[in-house]
Amino acid sequence: MKLQWKIAVVIGSLALAVAPAAALASQPTNPGKGNGPKYTPAPEPGTPGPDAGLPEKAKAYGVYCQGESKKHVKGEKGTPFSQCVTAMAKAANNAKLPPGKACKGMSKKHVKGEKGTPFSRCVKAAAKLREANQG
Repeated sequence: MKLQWKIAVVIGSLALAVAPAAALASQPTNPGKGNGPKYTPAPEPGTPGPDAGLPEKAKAYGVYCQGESKKHVKGEKGTPFSQCVTAMAKAANNAKLPPGKACKGMSKKHVKGEKGTPFSRCVKAAAKLREANQG
């Protein structure tokens, strides 16, 4: 009886070891062209314009302005981050507007320890945004 028990345990463990490999082998090599349901992503809603609220614009354009400060500077209209987001919205929705014009309200003063000025970072981000929208 002990021999039959050992054989059953060995066969059972082999079956468990081979099952995942057999399951992976039956998967299609190109998953997009299988017999499963067809997935078509919903179309992306239009990007918010420059007059939209900050929460909508921040979600859409905040990626390009991540390095900007979210602290308010006395005498400035809004935070550097919100100014950058608004500039990105202007650049995205007006292809003829140069990035420098879209970022014209940003500070051109260099801050020690930071790379570039807020204006130059904004212009660079607007150029990246245009590249991403074109291709």
